[in-house]
Amino acid sequence: MSAQSKPAYLLFKNNGKPADYDKMIKDLAESDMVFFGEYHNNPISHWMQLEMSKSFFEIKGDKLYFGAEMFENGNQLVLNEYLNGFYAEDKMLPEITQLWSNYKTDYKPLLEFAKDKKLRFIATNIPRRYASMLSKKGMDALQELSPEALAMISPDLETYFDPNVKAYAEMADNMGGHVPPNMLNIQIAQASKDATMAHFSLKNFKPGDFLFHFEGSYHSNYNQGIIWWINKIQPGLNIKSVTTVMQSEWEELTKQEKAEIANYIIVVADNMTQTKG
Repeated sequence: MSAQSKPAYLLFKNNGKPADYDKMIKDLAESDMVFFGEYHNNPISHWMQLEMSKSFFEIKGDKLYFGAEMFENGNQLVLNEYLNGFYAEDKMLPEITQLWSNYKTDYKPLLEFAKDKKLRFIATNIPRRYASMLSKKGMDALQELSPEALAMISPDLETYFDPNVKAYAEMADNMGGHVPPNMLNIQIAQASKDATMAHFSLKNFKPGDFLFHFEGSYHSNYNQGIIWWINKIQPGLNIKSVTTVMQSEWEELTKQEKAEIANYIIVVADNMTQTKG
């Protein structure tokens, strides 16, 4: 990113070569699901999500639907009612639990696009109160919850959770010699988010559909997180991903890491301003 031209971002393929936006869209639209790994407060991530949504809609029409980490699945009924025009936004917002503070700048445009085009928008994440319980009590927390609560958590969590999977093993590795005694529970809580987002992505998918899902990049980089769970639960789907990295991070990645992190990489200037977190 030269000082003269000062581009806000550059787009790359996973072979390290520059990518063409239109060719990227055409390629991604041939898949069943696309996972967009964002930096939550990065405006380029959010702008690109909206632009890609518009481009996908031109190709996929009403086969396109959205999923998002930023909405807990307990809010789905409220979201559906708002999307169907039952009431105004100022009536909807107080009904949404745990709404992210940057909703208005970063996620409202996506929800409004879905509303305008009459597209589904799926709240895929686990309610954080249950993730918190799992972090404190581990899998034993599942024995204390009601059937209604368990319906908001992936039924596959206990079956497939493996602390040795890259996404969760690295959580412990990154703590060096300071691994807390409840590390396994922390890994379970993280996995509960990934597994639940995978579960609700799949629950709302039927052949011919096209899911465009928004999540923090650590939930989908290197085909880990949500993508790992989908491949475990329902193997065989054509899944692709886009991720966001800062310029300094991109320069430090090895050739192999660039090849594996995602299908397409948005490289953003290090000094990019941030939206309100």
